[in-house]
Amino acid sequence: MDQQRIWDADAAGRYDTPGTGMFAPEVLGPAVDRLAELAEGGRALEFAVGTGRVAVPLTGRGVPVTGVELSPPMIERLRTKADESAIPVVVGDMATARAPGEYTLVYLVYNTISNLLTQADQVACFRNAARHLGPGGRFVVELWVPELRTLPPGREATVWHCEPGYIGLDTYDVLRQHVVSHHFRFDESGRRAQLDRSPHRYVWPAELDLMAQLAGFRLESRHADWTGSEFTAESRSHVSVYRLPSPTPGTCETPALDTRTP
Repeated sequence: MDQQRIWDADAAGRYDTPGTGMFAPEVLGPAVDRLAELAEGGRALEFAVGTGRVAVPLTGRGVPVTGVELSPPMIERLRTKADESAIPVVVGDMATARAPGEYTLVYLVYNTISNLLTQADQVACFRNAARHLGPGGRFVVELWVPELRTLPPGREATVWHCEPGYIGLDTYDVLRQHVVSHHFRFDESGRRAQLDRSPHRYVWPAELDLMAQLAGFRLESRHADWTGSEFTAESRSHVSVYRLPSPTPGTCETPALDTRTP
């Protein structure tokens, strides 16, 4: 499944759900608050900016945001909310596309790094983030924790969400660390459903940390959500903040990375 074909005009038209789901105030508000804090008054770059779910309110908080986005239909929908002067967008792949200038913050939210389907591309994404950041800059990744403990031997699928009118089901290829998410949305009769599918490569937090080290980052913090809840073995997702080292005052050397978790 090609990502550009997945994120077509039809998908872009269904993406925004104002006030509910990922657009619910209790979901979106803490993310914007935390990202504004981490930007520390500087410029931010959002990989996979989409329709501007985060970029638009973050810009409203006074943080200049530039985006990278692969899908032209998603950008077209963003343009109904903010023009190019408000939120510039570079059309391209988040693993390779280059945005002009230097940033204090690069962020990649709502599991989107898993849209890169190889380990090499995910590593390249970390390196691309590092290229855009100045010394001491941060890269923030929001990602789900693979739920393999719910997958008994011999079973290839799990239902991860079920509510009236919707069923979310994942099928796993554990050899390649691939998962395909299936979204079944039923009509009012309950007899007919629309199916949307999206492929992902799942990543364990420890593997993500190694990718960060390869790009010159260290882990600054990890929490279970945007409000700062403790990350535990039972957490279903995490918000990880990676940081480039800052030059030691009076020297031109880069200090050794502290790879320990704070």
